[in-house]
Amino acid sequence: MRYKTILAVLGVNHFQEDLKNAIALSQAIEAHLSTVIIAIAAPPPFGSYAEAISTAWLEERQGDIDKLAEQAGTVKEMLKASGLSFDVQDIYTEFAWADEDIAERALYADLTLVGRQTGRDEDLCKRVLDGALFQSPAPLLFNPTDQAANLTPRSALIAWDSRPEAARAVQQALPALQSASEVHVTLIDPVARSSASGEEPGADIATYLARHGVPVAVDVLSSGGRHVDEVLKQHAVDVGAELLVMGAYSHSRLRERIFGGVTRSMLETARLPIFCSH
Repeated sequence: MRYKTILAVLGVNHFQEDLKNAIALSQAIEAHLSTVIIAIAAPPPFGSYAEAISTAWLEERQGDIDKLAEQAGTVKEMLKASGLSFDVQDIYTEFAWADEDIAERALYADLTLVGRQTGRDEDLCKRVLDGALFQSPAPLLFNPTDQAANLTPRSALIAWDSRPEAARAVQQALPALQSASEVHVTLIDPVARSSASGEEPGADIATYLARHGVPVAVDVLSSGGRHVDEVLKQHAVDVGAELLVMGAYSHSRLRERIFGGVTRSMLETARLPIFCSH
């Protein structure tokens, strides 16, 4: 298995850096680049002044639609110059429906790519996560850096917690992990029992990876009272990881949005590409 179709989700206002990096990634692995550029419509006016400003609101919407068409043209020109196989779709949608629009496109991709510019658009990023990560079978690659993500990394780190989400992420990341020179299966404060991590935490997943030709090492770390995300980020620096693989939202999304969680913190603060699956 390899990634033959990459879906890049772009915001209409800021996308040049994300598109450039998506092109570089697709060229590196010789993949088809499917691009969706999205504009989220402004909500309609409400209240006693709605009738008076409705004309201005309609003009604003038309302006957004015209801008979307223009930017889609710019995307096509950039892609034509890349030499890649590609397709481009522009979507003008409401905030409440954007996740479904994105999910529909993610059904036909091997991997959904979210770059730094899209990640900084809070509303759009939320819709991408809800659509691509939770409503499609494809994994998601979140790249918070200004450089193209590397799916043939020298060093990769797996955040392992013996949960189905982590196992699914590992399976879907196998093409990248098999190309790495070293892969660090990282466990933080694991509990050694048969119902969780096994009597030897990390041994089972290491054996599985070794059978697939992955050069794997198991790193068992103590949090020492620190948050899990802090330990993971520091260990990624220590081993020179170019890619972090993890399961996303093992707890409910509502709970993580309200109280925070490892997934949310990693997506907000990590400084390396994160390959994640739910």
